[in-house]
Amino acid sequence: MARVYNFSSGPAMQPEWVLKRAKEEMLEYGTSGQSVMEMSHRSADFLAIIESCKNNLRELMDIPDDYEVLFVPGGASLQFSMIPMNLAKNKVQIINTGEWTKKAYIEHKKIVPTEIIASSEKDGFTYIPDVDETMIDPAADYLYICQNNTIYGSRYHQLPPDVIPLVADLSSMILSEPIDVRKYGLLFAGAQKNMGPAGICVVVIKKDLIKKNEELATMLSYYTYATNGSLFNTPPTYTLYICDLVFQWLKTEIGGLQNMKKINEEKAGLLYDFIDQSQLFSNYINKRDRSIMNVTFVTGNPELDKQFIAQAKEKALVNLGGHKTIGGMRASIYNAMPLAGVHALIEFMKEFEVKHG
Repeated sequence: MARVYNFSSGPAMQPEWVLKRAKEEMLEYGTSGQSVMEMSHRSADFLAIIESCKNNLRELMDIPDDYEVLFVPGGASLQFSMIPMNLAKNKVQIINTGEWTKKAYIEHKKIVPTEIIASSEKDGFTYIPDVDETMIDPAADYLYICQNNTIYGSRYHQLPPDVIPLVADLSSMILSEPIDVRKYGLLFAGAQKNMGPAGICVVVIKKDLIKKNEELATMLSYYTYATNGSLFNTPPTYTLYICDLVFQWLKTEIGGLQNMKKINEEKAGLLYDFIDQSQLFSNYINKRDRSIMNVTFVTGNPELDKQFIAQAKEKALVNLGGHKTIGGMRASIYNAMPLAGVHALIEFMKEFEVKHG
């Protein structure tokens, strides 16, 4: 069976190099006589895997020594509650740029007074709102953002002013380009887009923000994960193994995040260039704020959009439907999407435009 080009927003494509390596090691990892799925999370073999996973991520992202790397189950959505439980004492401010900041706001409000200081909702989340220092309250515990908006296809190209600790959801852009970790108090990302299969969330947090709190449930405390090496209970062991293979792929096959950025910018550039000159397809996001991970587009006719998605599937271009809240199309072109997949999509868009434009 031929593999398709999977444009899903997540779970997403995995690098073939990773899948082939995992296939080779499925029945036996190294000389352990067992699959990673079967081994104890306390075994020497798995302890070496999780240590490698952590070290490779530190190297790729240039994570400073005064930051902790935590592997937390529950996906990125658990962090909407876990972050304020651990970090908030007074109030929190949020910039609302899409569905995921709206969800984070709802969960934050249950725990701590939370204020939206800027929002692009009234304009359909088509841009990232400007924020200046006067809008940020120095008394707030942190400012919360979603740095890349998967559903709408927008992103921050410049972070907000550095007044209070910045907390950022990087789920759909982590490892797509170099970032300066020092600009964040905490960043987090679900694995299922650029890091591996679903099942784990990476939390990178400044160590001085980790506090012991006896009133918190044990599994909801960053202190628990930090003091137990993310091994207080059994973590998703196979997910962590695949994540480490992805990190190795980025290091050895891609050559690091600067090279990954160049590849991602080329893929996105080709697709946006075609959309911008098209007489049928259009992108509604402010050009300044366009994502290079999630490219959204429409024909302007919902029925024609449905035809496009169905016919694309026949061409092995799958999961191009936009999010249910906005419809249209969305091409998620994460790290593992090869350039050939973007070329194939553009060729089909050209064919479709000739027939329907």
